[in-house]
Amino acid sequence: MKNNILRWRNKMSGKCRKIMYALVVTVFAAFLWMICCENDRKVSDKAIGETTVQSMRSGEKTVSLEQSDIPKIEIEDLTDAFTVILQYAPKDMLAGCTVDESFLMWFYAQYGRDAVIHIAFDVLDGGNDPDVWYEETGNSIYVLWLLYCRDSGFGQHELENVYWMQTAVASEMVFGFAGDINFAENWYTTEYMKEQPDKPLLLVEYCHAMGNGPDGLQDCFSEDLLAQMQGVDVMIMNNEFTYANKNGATSVYGKAYTFRADPQKAELLEIFGTDTVTLANNHVYDYGKRGLLSTLDVLDQEGIPYSGAGRNLKDASKIIYYVMNGRKVAFVSATQIERSKQYTKAATETEPGVLKALHPEKFLKIVEEAAQNSDYVIAEVHWGTEGMLYPDQSQRHLAEQIAQAGADVIIGGHPHRLQGATFVGDVPIAYSLGNFWFSTGTLYTTLSKVTITEDGTVKLSFIPCIQQNLTTRILIEPEERSDFYEYLASISADIGIDVDGVVYHKSADDYPAGEILYDSDTSQTDIIGIADNEGDAIDIVGNLKEDR
Repeated sequence: MKNNILRWRNKMSGKCRKIMYALVVTVFAAFLWMICCENDRKVSDKAIGETTVQSMRSGEKTVSLEQSDIPKIEIEDLTDAFTVILQYAPKDMLAGCTVDESFLMWFYAQYGRDAVIHIAFDVLDGGNDPDVWYEETGNSIYVLWLLYCRDSGFGQHELENVYWMQTAVASEMVFGFAGDINFAENWYTTEYMKEQPDKPLLLVEYCHAMGNGPDGLQDCFSEDLLAQMQGVDVMIMNNEFTYANKNGATSVYGKAYTFRADPQKAELLEIFGTDTVTLANNHVYDYGKRGLLSTLDVLDQEGIPYSGAGRNLKDASKIIYYVMNGRKVAFVSATQIERSKQYTKAATETEPGVLKALHPEKFLKIVEEAAQNSDYVIAEVHWGTEGMLYPDQSQRHLAEQIAQAGADVIIGGHPHRLQGATFVGDVPIAYSLGNFWFSTGTLYTTLSKVTITEDGTVKLSFIPCIQQNLTTRILIEPEERSDFYEYLASISADIGIDVDGVVYHKSADDYPAGEILYDSDTSQTDIIGIADNEGDAIDIVGNLKEDR
């Protein structure tokens, strides 16, 4: 009884603190508002600055704008500026954020009077571009809203699944994506890793300091490749297996390939610099509900966010947000697979599973929600047909739908083969990144990068890699790199590739023809006999070491 009373007191005291904090913020905002109204009735030339005043005024008259829906207004003080923003700012400029007096008072306290005035004049000038907030403060309206929620205590749910990241370069955000990996027990990749010489205990700390672990995984990837993965701002991996103890879950009956990894193998994700994993695939449910729940628990313990699967539909549908360089980027994922036999269960309101996109209505609504609440949206989809070099009709159709719903770039996986790149409008698409570390055959693969520059340009690029003899490495030799890009261009549509592996849309007005080395219309590759097609060596997914 005593413990219950104590818990009730603690709970109530916590609620009281939140209420008191909200009241203090509100009173403070009202106090600042009164000061602004009493002491700053007029915005003087000295207060705003000569340059600002000249842009606001024409001679001695305040600039004003007459529009059908906006009366003639002269902005003489903060009250006028607040009124203009609150009553006449278009929805596009506010980007769906609940901009009210409390937000504007917080904005005024953070960025000053000039910033408020400038936003108001942009409204009067007929502006509706939400980028005016970023231009004024270095933070988009989406980030400003998060900062306001964080500082004020209001809208705390807005901060869920939001990760504040540092970038290596202030002028860009870089996301890394790799193809299929497999840590499953008794699979050739894992068995090969175990065979690598153990590192002396004295080298363990050194290995971790270098981004490598003592478990042998660093011997399966070239040093420069690991450095690239660890060097991106956000590294996203496809976790195409389940983490479960051998006696803790049973494989799905009748499925030909089922993948179960020792939960301790999750530690290896750190070697890749992993920040997030997608679970939207056809193997995370290989060991049923218990296996999936075990996987979620393991990732939670490792502190690695996941997307595309969950304990219920809400969890599986959650949007991961990253805040960097004053911008908010959303990441979403879903799977089209399986198409016939439903070994992999879809999440429901009450049951765990993956987010399915075979009938994409739910996923498209999630993409739309992400687009409405962020500056950029990256979508990753598990789709296509195993072993195919080219995307099928269902991939192309879904890509068009996802782009139309608001995605800025689309990354694909599942075929176990590197597929080509293309554009839907100005949205770049990588249909499949292939097997990153998954099979016994010799296969082209890639570390793909999505770079968002300071001016808002979204670039998709490919680092040429090869998986060979159960080791994945970056292609270094000029001839090897050229062969890779020639191959990628030959299986792509309407693109050009520059020396850095960046793809460009040939139909775009700003297509840099002079910088293009590889062209999807002119590149010719003899598919038969090259690394990505060696007949039986491909083996699509690999070979079982032994029965599990």
